[in-house]
Amino acid sequence: MNKITNALISVSDKTDILEFAKFLADKKITIFSTGGTAEYLKNNKINTINIEDYTNFPEIMEGRVKTLNPKIHGGILARRDKDSSVMKTHGILPIDLVIVNLYPFKKVIANPNCKLDEAIENIDIGGPAMLRSAAKNHAWVSVIVDNKDYQNVMEEINKNDNTTADTRAKLALKAFAHTASYDGAIANYLSKDSDGFADNFNLQFKKIKSMRYGENPHQKAALYVEQNNHLNTQQLQGKDMSYNNTVDADVALECALSFDDPCCVIVKHANPCGVALAKNIHNAYIKAFKSDPSSAFGGVIAFNREIDETTIKEVLNTQFVEVIIAPGIKPKAIKLLATKKNIRVLKCNNIKQVQKTLEYKKVSGALLIQDKDLYNITKDNIHCVSEIKPNKEQINDLLFAWKVAKMVKSNAIVYAKNKMTIGIGAGQMSRIYSTKIAAIKAKDEGLSIKDSVMASDAFFPFSDNVKEAAKEGIKAIIQPGGSVNDNQVIQAANENNIIMVFTKIRHFKH
Repeated sequence: MNKITNALISVSDKTDILEFAKFLADKKITIFSTGGTAEYLKNNKINTINIEDYTNFPEIMEGRVKTLNPKIHGGILARRDKDSSVMKTHGILPIDLVIVNLYPFKKVIANPNCKLDEAIENIDIGGPAMLRSAAKNHAWVSVIVDNKDYQNVMEEINKNDNTTADTRAKLALKAFAHTASYDGAIANYLSKDSDGFADNFNLQFKKIKSMRYGENPHQKAALYVEQNNHLNTQQLQGKDMSYNNTVDADVALECALSFDDPCCVIVKHANPCGVALAKNIHNAYIKAFKSDPSSAFGGVIAFNREIDETTIKEVLNTQFVEVIIAPGIKPKAIKLLATKKNIRVLKCNNIKQVQKTLEYKKVSGALLIQDKDLYNITKDNIHCVSEIKPNKEQINDLLFAWKVAKMVKSNAIVYAKNKMTIGIGAGQMSRIYSTKIAAIKAKDEGLSIKDSVMASDAFFPFSDNVKEAAKEGIKAIIQPGGSVNDNQVIQAANENNIIMVFTKIRHFKH
């Protein structure tokens, strides 16, 4: 393999490019560049040849046409073992290294005030053409789209005056993925309908790792993240996360982050089994575990605050846990956790709230897409429909139970008191059975249901749920309302001296 002699640099994201370009210059590698990038390099005293000086053709149309030239693409696409005579005839130099990242189309359209003309002007043409040319000819050419690859390429050039064939193949694949993602974003944006969904929807996810297996040992599985995104969690210790661990940790963290007060959430099989708020994270855990000790065994625990040694001692002395996730873990707590090497410990980085995104669900031969359910109910938009009105404490408990119910598989019923769940009924085909199961769980753990509140993720089709709740001593119910039998349901609440508030919105979770 010949040594790298010529490089082309054209980047909109200039992170770390000066260090890389200086390295190339020190290696006597000639640098060709375009407009803004060339000026940036020259201003930092790095010898650079403008593309137009090499091609003898100026940038035209306000920079729209600058690299679409045979001397550029010929230099990139030339097969060094076949095309040398053609190159010599036309004065084409080999371009052995292409460093290109594209106009920031995704960043521009992320601005809600972005106009169509602005989006169009940020569609890169020459950049993708160079990337695809270099990636196609990776037998001879190295192509870089990610500044994280600069260091490895520098190390290989230091060692061999070029990159290895394996590295060039990996870089080429990365370039094709990059242009595919870029074109997909453009197609998605330009084909959006009035609902905000594209006629042809393009997705690209990057593989993070393979997993031992999926939901069951006979299923294969892998973890991917959306392209140009990254995981917000870092595993500090423990066995590799399984498919089911990952699903449960996601539910637990999302639930914990939905609360402002110190919160602990314990999840088992994708459903919260214990959720509690308290003045500190230690007491929040004690309350959450007390909610359902039986189900908590082998569960996933999430916190929305940094956890300390005292809290970790409580956890380790109380239960067997698969995963612990929190925004921070104090050094003494980390040291204590290290004595239990199999516990998976995750730190979630810079997460303040659940991000707005889309949700996907694969069905046979099709893909369902929806906005993430981020609707938030406050005390200002609940509607009391009963004769008895809730007091401040009851409103707080109702809102707490409502947020938990949002995270529970439908049909969902949540009993709560003093910002602590005391019984959760999940995933039943009939809502009345979720109501009964929530009561059974509370009683089995010795928790008093009397004077607690109840949340239902969807309306009551009949009054039987209210009558069942009345038997258990429920004092207040929060539900969406909207049933054809609302009047009967409200009447049952009044007859049993139960407060009832409507949210006018449901939270089905299938």
